[in-house]
Amino acid sequence: MGLITVLTRPIVSWLTREANVRPRPLSDFERLQHELKPCDVILVEGRSRISDVIRMTTQSPWTHAALYIGRIHDVEDPDLREIIRHHYKGEPTDRLMIESQLGQGTVVNKIDIYKPEHLRICRPARLGTKDSHQVIRYAVSRLGVDYDVRQIFDLARFMFPWSFLPRRWRSSLFQHNAGRSTRTVCSTMIAEAFAFVQFPILPLVKLPSENGISEKMQLFRRNPKLCTPSDFDYSPYFKIIKYPFIDIHFHDSHHLLPWHGSRILEEDESSHYLTNEGVPKDHEVQQAIEEAVAVTRAAEVGAEDKNDSNADAAAESNDEQVNQ
Repeated sequence: MGLITVLTRPIVSWLTREANVRPRPLSDFERLQHELKPCDVILVEGRSRISDVIRMTTQSPWTHAALYIGRIHDVEDPDLREIIRHHYKGEPTDRLMIESQLGQGTVVNKIDIYKPEHLRICRPARLGTKDSHQVIRYAVSRLGVDYDVRQIFDLARFMFPWSFLPRRWRSSLFQHNAGRSTRTVCSTMIAEAFAFVQFPILPLVKLPSENGISEKMQLFRRNPKLCTPSDFDYSPYFKIIKYPFIDIHFHDSHHLLPWHGSRILEEDESSHYLTNEGVPKDHEVQQAIEEAVAVTRAAEVGAEDKNDSNADAAAESNDEQVNQ
């Protein structure tokens, strides 16, 4: 075990320590896991300290991303299945994802580890089967690569580019090194996988200029090191799939949701949530509208009177000037 590993292990342990699980789930995991398809990006609202750093830097609740690859038998390439089996010792029927985790590197995990978390599915729109296999192929090739914790802080320094920082402390996100990087983070690894098949996330779009007769529209791939989990949520090229714990579509109308009942709020809940007693009544809304209409009409009458007074004053002034 290297000296660097010994020194950094307590820091990694502190950064990856998670807060308590949310007492009530926001996502229906059972339905969500059956919706997943290979190459779906799973966004996670993390609870660790490193998640807090990412959340503060990106100003988004989504702090982690994983690439869903399905079950082992869903992967057609026998070489890829062999590599996955080497990195994952669980059951062959487990639903698997590839992710880059601090303290673990790029690994294969089953999606059940995120059962209590708030999740969202981002599905690449119109991604073909062949390209889907290629995306997974790239992700599998990155298994075992270490997590690049420096990139997280480089991203923070890039988003807050203080000019007084010494050059050696500034972001290294734009340093181009020969060959493939030996470290990565979750969203960068996934962005590189989709770039492998030229699938866009948030590209720069160069439109033809008005005088550029021979010019055509062109896309430029974004630096994958600048990609964050929220980019998959924001991208117009990914479909967003949500499975709330109680689905409005399941009930056909939000009016049929179970708002009424005999349950009561706990003391620590009462300051954040309201019962139906706090919902405005229809007659209260109607009264507010009538009062607003009365105020509006009074203001209009006052404005008309003021305009008439100003007009009379102007006419009198003109008459005085004519008489003089």
